[in-house]
Amino acid sequence: MKDNNARIIYLAGGCFWGVEKLMQSIPGVIDAVSGYANGTDEQDADYKTVCTGKTGFRETVRVTYDPNRVSLDQLLFVYFAVIDPTAVNQQGHDIGTQYQAGIYYADAEAQATVERIAAIEKARTPGFAVEIGPLINFFLAEEYHQDYLDKNPGGYCHIPFAKIAQFSKGTIDAGRYAKPDEESIRDSLTPEQYAVTQQSATEHPFTSEYYGNKQRGLYVDVVTGEPLFTSDDMYHSSCGWPSFTKPVESSVVIKREDVSHGMRRTEVRSRAGDSHLGHVFEGDPESPNGVRYCINGASLRFIPLDELDAQGYGYLKEKFTL
Repeated sequence: MKDNNARIIYLAGGCFWGVEKLMQSIPGVIDAVSGYANGTDEQDADYKTVCTGKTGFRETVRVTYDPNRVSLDQLLFVYFAVIDPTAVNQQGHDIGTQYQAGIYYADAEAQATVERIAAIEKARTPGFAVEIGPLINFFLAEEYHQDYLDKNPGGYCHIPFAKIAQFSKGTIDAGRYAKPDEESIRDSLTPEQYAVTQQSATEHPFTSEYYGNKQRGLYVDVVTGEPLFTSDDMYHSSCGWPSFTKPVESSVVIKREDVSHGMRRTEVRSRAGDSHLGHVFEGDPESPNGVRYCINGASLRFIPLDELDAQGYGYLKEKFTL
């Protein structure tokens, strides 16, 4: 039976076996099938010929999803989390034009979302090389490629199975927390909040209202409202900034190398809003697990536990030890 609510997006992210399996694992995805997209000659849409690297076809997965259960934002952020967006004609150990990463849309609604998310990823990724454009053509791959990893458990997959399992269990949909336009961001933030989140500034230590906060609740991105950390994972650190052992879900933060100020650090940014949050450090003796997410309080908004329902975050109560 045809689902009139269904939407479609086409994702090329290296070998289609892994991308297909990843997308099939996400709740809300109705179907994911492997194929070849955007080639120059329709007669070349078969595996043997595509592998010559001369056809322009990309190994691509057609993803059909229910937008009432999972947003296109979420699918795209999952996609970007498992590919190398700087690679040209390669993903992992797979080399060839057929492995070029790309996102292809088939309607104006999808185009707007794809271009918005791609702009966020491009801004935080020097050397961004993912193809972004309309779908030109798509042909199903041979039957033995379909559901390959179901037919061949433990078969080759360039995406770690642990990541596939991680995304299959995610509960925070990025589509609920889309990044506002620049004017709205500037109007809604204090000068310090803007400097920290949009210009990667650092607040002075021991100045945040959240440093030493003992109230239970949820810390969200001050720009988008996307959930980031819980009070259950907060601990008192002598560093002077709010500190956490882990995010509420690993996918809600993006880690990037930071070589500014003569140091080599790991920056932490929010997923949907691309807000600068702070840095993450390993081997912190004060941290219960040795990990310190050192976060600027100016990048956060706090929601008390007893207000989660009223503010639309009741679905995250399970993240707390009640």
